[in-house]
Amino acid sequence: MIKEKFLKDKIAVIGAGSWGTTLANLLANKGINVSLWVREDDVFDQIKKERINRIFLPDILLSEKIHPTQSFEEVIEGKDLIVMAVPSHVFREVLLKLKPYIHGNVSIISATKGIENSTLMLMSDITKEVLDREVLFSCIAGPSFAKEVSKRLPTAVTIACKDIEHAMFLQKIFYTEYFRVYVSKDIIGVQLGGALKNVIAIASGISDGLGIGTNARAALITRGLAEISRLGVKLGAEPLTFAGLAGMGDLVLTCTGDLSRNRTVGLRIAEGLRLKEIVSGMKMVAEGIKTTKSAYELSKRMEVEMPIVEQVYRILYEDKNPKDAVKELMTRQLKIESF
Repeated sequence: MIKEKFLKDKIAVIGAGSWGTTLANLLANKGINVSLWVREDDVFDQIKKERINRIFLPDILLSEKIHPTQSFEEVIEGKDLIVMAVPSHVFREVLLKLKPYIHGNVSIISATKGIENSTLMLMSDITKEVLDREVLFSCIAGPSFAKEVSKRLPTAVTIACKDIEHAMFLQKIFYTEYFRVYVSKDIIGVQLGGALKNVIAIASGISDGLGIGTNARAALITRGLAEISRLGVKLGAEPLTFAGLAGMGDLVLTCTGDLSRNRTVGLRIAEGLRLKEIVSGMKMVAEGIKTTKSAYELSKRMEVEMPIVEQVYRILYEDKNPKDAVKELMTRQLKIESF
């Protein structure tokens, strides 16, 4: 167990996107010296010289206790807690580069929301495979737009770890008067909730963009939750996790909030834009695009019915007309409502 009194200079955040920068700043504002690994040269220079991340978190002055670096060795040296905040499609690659410098009783907490395309693995599985040894793994998820957290607006999230005592330890590390943290043992459910809600958010954006009403949006959110729950339970998650912050909480926010990148993707799709056009115009990653492919393939592998996920997949990757997708969802065989 990592001791809290030794933690002051022993936290690394990997990834200086909006969420990684926000979490680094949250910890730094608590008096903790945080090493922040930055991939982009311009972002590194901005944080180093101006204490601002103009690309991913503009208008937020960052704490002097954030120490940016572009060196994997430097960011990891002497650290007890590593916060992984990189996109899911580079999680494995970055962790492999960190591996030579990870020693001792290290704790890794994933702030990444996604499912790897090539293997259909969660970040917990990737971590175990890459490091090839047991580490204290945890994950953080919940309704938490980075911009609002960075402005210290009230937010609540969940940290999950199989070792509940360690989860409670991390709860104290991340908790502030504006960032409330709950704990859970369900790392599968918390990871899946955080990843799959992005797919349903794309569907919600398409629905809103087509102007088919708030009834339709509410139905998508509700039945989307049913799909997430079905797959989650099949993979070993606790059903009630999906009624919590990492499930329903994050799903509602991402499907309705104007700051949602995934909902924005759906809105652009409804306007008639192709996926390549949308991606080329985005500075930040919309995880739902890649997660849609993983979720669709995982549903087939696990033989779990996920009609909304399937239609989003066909829209994104097979150029299906969104209006045709809506019609197919509405005219499916009538059923008893169940999860």
